[in-house]
Amino acid sequence: MDVPEDDFKGFGEGFDGFPKRLPEDCVEYSLFIIDSRLKSQKELLGRLEDVRKESLQLTVSLLKEYIWQREAFKLELEGGKGLLYLHGLTNYGDSVEDEWLIVYILKELSIKFPDLWIKVVDTDGEFLLIEAANALPRWLNPEIADNRASRHSCVWINKNRLRIIPLSAAPASSSAKATAPVSRPLSLEEAKETITSTPQILINSPLLEEEAFYRLRNYPSQITASLHHAPIAIPRKLAYLLHDRPASIAPAVEAFYLRDPVALKPLQSSSSTLVFPPADLVVVSTRFTKVLYAQLKSQQFTPPESWKDILSRSGKHAPSDHIGVKKHAQLELGMKVASGFEILLTDPKNGDNRIVRELKILIEDLETDDDVTLPTDEEISKWKDVNREDDEIWLDINFEDFERELDGKNKSKKPAVPGTFGAEPPQGFGDAKTQADLKKMVERFEAFLNDDAAGIDGAEMDDMDIDDDEDDDDLDDSEDEDKDVSFDEKEFAKMMREMMGMPSEEDEEAAANLTKASSTGLGGSRIRELDSSDDDDDDDDDDDDDDDDDDDEDEASKLKKAMDQMEAELNEAGALNLNPIPSKLAALKGKSRAGKEEVQKAIEDTDDEESDGEIDIDFNLAKNLLESFKSQAGMAGPGGNLMGMMGMQLPRDEDDAEPGMNKN
Repeated sequence: MDVPEDDFKGFGEGFDGFPKRLPEDCVEYSLFIIDSRLKSQKELLGRLEDVRKESLQLTVSLLKEYIWQREAFKLELEGGKGLLYLHGLTNYGDSVEDEWLIVYILKELSIKFPDLWIKVVDTDGEFLLIEAANALPRWLNPEIADNRASRHSCVWINKNRLRIIPLSAAPASSSAKATAPVSRPLSLEEAKETITSTPQILINSPLLEEEAFYRLRNYPSQITASLHHAPIAIPRKLAYLLHDRPASIAPAVEAFYLRDPVALKPLQSSSSTLVFPPADLVVVSTRFTKVLYAQLKSQQFTPPESWKDILSRSGKHAPSDHIGVKKHAQLELGMKVASGFEILLTDPKNGDNRIVRELKILIEDLETDDDVTLPTDEEISKWKDVNREDDEIWLDINFEDFERELDGKNKSKKPAVPGTFGAEPPQGFGDAKTQADLKKMVERFEAFLNDDAAGIDGAEMDDMDIDDDEDDDDLDDSEDEDKDVSFDEKEFAKMMREMMGMPSEEDEEAAANLTKASSTGLGGSRIRELDSSDDDDDDDDDDDDDDDDDDDEDEASKLKKAMDQMEAELNEAGALNLNPIPSKLAALKGKSRAGKEEVQKAIEDTDDEESDGEIDIDFNLAKNLLESFKSQAGMAGPGGNLMGMMGMQLPRDEDDAEPGMNKN
């Protein structure tokens, strides 16, 4: 078997470093100016600087209040191998929304600069192609479009369009077999040369483009819709810091969400001095992204020693006291936020974080500078949106609404404005984006299952998806074996009847013929034929023949009577009844009250079985898909693989903790 080729070169063979791979949860983007009218490096630099300045203005106008999960969108000038371009790398953490926001910004830049060509990839490679998996042309397989090493460049964004460099642009490798298809990915230099010299061969598919950019359908309104405001009770010092540096909520929540025993030591010790002790508390509305708020809300956390008393007093309220319940929830969220800031500021591993340095400077100014004071209650009341509280309906999914949405029974309702949430929240479960994504998931999976082109061998595989390294002999053997496979419908039906304990068609026909013969008197001739072999010596005697006929008829009558009696016994035992419920009810009738209750129970069971059969297949399909994906616990598995083949990526899921259980 041939060993698969890779791009690694040993030392002394032109070694230029180990193959690169993007870190987890990162998106990389490169922006090139391709314009033959630019004659000098200086003109190219000026053009790239114009793009960079426009990106700054665009982010300021679009992202006034947006909070990045980990890192923000940024562009820096880079060069190498004779190329000069803008480059950026952003770690988006658990917020996939950040990644698609970057794609939207890049698309907007491509509209403003027609000579701008953009390449964007993430840890999974060409994620735009992954999104459009069910609309990809047959020749565009992962081997060609693989961008994991950040070196292959066949998919570009230009003038708000998705452009694909076809196979014909890739020169064949010198080491490739003569019969092997051209599947070598393009280098960055080759891609730029193709765009410059032969732009007419580039492909733009509207269907593929629609699928690839499907998640951008609600932008720019989706930017504000992804934020959530909630009032929390926190120390006044922390309220001052959050008002001055609202973006600091992201690293604080993540520090709390990813906490470890070492980081928790200062919080759990009663002797340690906290930066934000639970004193002088104020209630202020804090801006989160929905991802951050969900991370904070979902965590079950043992309160620090200094917070236990105040939380215990706050929790002593009647269940019907809605105001008390609300205040306790605000205090609990405030405790989690304060704990996150404590971890962020005290953990040494965060010392190089820019936001941490800025927060420490502000705290130092409060302690040393008399001119810097904490805000009063009156000053806090004048802050923007200080009392804002957004609805949390997007956190809840009602599975009855979920089923109705998939069944299309809510189409008559007034649709909500895409990506916005006003005083009247959108109908149905969760938010409009979640509903659309779930419907898309089910539609893609059903299209995969209902593929008319698929045969009994399952989903059709492209020729280019076959492993080129397999021996030809093995391939021929497998093809011969496939040709021998056939499907005999009659044989299959016979096997199923035998497995279910049903009589075969031949047995039924024989029994029917025998019954018919007995009822018409033809059975006597058959028995006579069998018995006559014992009386060959008396064939010539007519009187003897008459006596034999009478005896044969008597035997046939006795045989039929015995068969009828056997059939009655089998029916009574239920062996011949393929629908046992009616007989079960008949057997139960006439008994005592307990028997009547059993009859009623049997009827209810029958109704349940019938109602179960009416459950919408879309709901079961989506439920099974999500449960299969959740059971993988972040590892590879069939559910994730199937959804990956259809261009769907789901976020990681946290197991539901048991009620009353506390986690640190």
